Amino acid sequence: LLIADDVGIGKTIEAGLIIRELIDRGEISRFSVLCPPHLVDQWVQELQERFHLSAVAVTSTSVSKLERETPPGQSLFVHYKAHVISLDFIKSDRHRDQFLANVPEMIIIDEAHTCTIGTKRAQKRWKLVQELAKNPERHLLLLTATPHSGDTNAFRNLLSLLDQRFGEFDDESFRSNEYLSKRLADHFVQRRRIDICDEWRDPSIFPTRKSREATYKLSGQWASFFREVRDYCTEMATKAERAQDDIKSVFNWYAILALLRCISSSPAAAISALSKPFVEKDEDFLSLIEASGLDDFDESDEMITDTEPATALKEDPKRVRLIKEAIELRGIKGDPKLECLSSQVRALLGDGFIPIVFCRYISTAHYVAEHLKDQFPEFSIDAITGEYTPEERKERILQLQEAEKRILVATDCLSEGINLQEGFDAVIHYDLAWNPTRHEQREGRVDRFGQKSREVRCIIIYGQDNPVDGFILNVILKKAQRIKDDTGVIVPLPEDKDRISIALIKSTLLRSRSSDMQLEFDFDELLEPIETA
Repeated sequence: LLIADDVGIGKTIEAGLIIRELIDRGEISRFSVLCPPHLVDQWVQELQERFHLSAVAVTSTSVSKLERETPPGQSLFVHYKAHVISLDFIKSDRHRDQFLANVPEMIIIDEAHTCTIGTKRAQKRWKLVQELAKNPERHLLLLTATPHSGDTNAFRNLLSLLDQRFGEFDDESFRSNEYLSKRLADHFVQRRRIDICDEWRDPSIFPTRKSREATYKLSGQWASFFREVRDYCTEMATKAERAQDDIKSVFNWYAILALLRCISSSPAAAISALSKPFVEKDEDFLSLIEASGLDDFDESDEMITDTEPATALKEDPKRVRLIKEAIELRGIKGDPKLECLSSQVRALLGDGFIPIVFCRYISTAHYVAEHLKDQFPEFSIDAITGEYTPEERKERILQLQEAEKRILVATDCLSEGINLQEGFDAVIHYDLAWNPTRHEQREGRVDRFGQKSREVRCIIIYGQDNPVDGFILNVILKKAQRIKDDTGVIVPLPEDKDRISIALIKSTLLRSRSSDMQLEFDFDELLEPIETA
């Protein structure tokens, strides 16, 4: 069974009810929950407090103790009847093989969409869940609020775990074949918030979400700096094109896109990316792609890379000059995006909202937090990023929530699985993600069951004339259309079509600096292997 209910409806509770029922019926005696590491403790707590089910947390830090307490010659997966297992832990060959040899009667996979993508880092997960799904006698429960990320092949992979035959059909087959459609309906449950409100006849169960966008324009020193970086990147790529080295050419274009994305994020991220030397090796190519964030739409917590990629391919006086210019641009006077954020935060606070600001990179999160502290000295402000362990993140959130006046700045390490509705009721997307489902995950941290505020606010910030934001918006729009075509679900998107059109037009600057250079590169073709892997 695949439960793909909206964010915040209560998939964990639904899973617990199913587990409890099967145990009480005597159909199962053992079960395992596989989930991202930051959700392990939460699952253990929910199972104990709500369903009186005692499960052990199996992680890289707890396994030694559990093995010592396990009788000689017996697997811990047999000795303990219930386990919540970190997907990060179970992906190692030794642990995976031991688990597959002692699989319980029921498996629950949380954030199941992270196990079906084609990136190198997810291949071991995919192989594991494929093995688990092969036994038709085993109970398999898949949980995800985002079954479709815009990658149709990954969506088919997910459906194939329910029944291998489902992976052989396209979306048109399900729409045109009534029998096939009914077969899928036996295994696939997807309820939206409106369905719950209608069923319970209570529209107040969930808060009202009000979304809007805020735009800024590249101007002054920042506009000049962006043009200089674009020219620097184009020159870098042109040399690779003229060298007729296909591998190096693609490599350089990924470096360009990664660098431009950092530039669009913040001067701090630009400084970090420009300062990090990258040693060109064949095995480093994929790491650059992943670090650039091109696959951030499908990552789970431990796979999210919020550090800035190394994009400095060589020592260059121009690069050194660009770093100095980026340093001068730090602060509201030189950064129109930061100025836009400050005004949006001020308006939210004035209306009584408590916001979370989501950023793509660690440097950006600290940069934003630093300047918000200057702008709002009476507020407690913290930046929570992938630098901290899941336990440290929880502790910092609890400490921040003790302050009456507070603002949280975070990277996407907090965009999945963490419940923040008790302390916050607004979300600002400071950086665009490559996939609209990531935006939905961010907003779902506050817009969920249990939110006491009757209204939550969500704001998307993007550059009206920023070519990088234009390119990302183009990717988002395409993916949103694929999601709608395959599932019928409409993903919330920016609505100001005129501003989006301008941003999309500006995005052509990424393909060519000027016609006389005859420099052409198809970014759609570049993205295709990632989207359909």
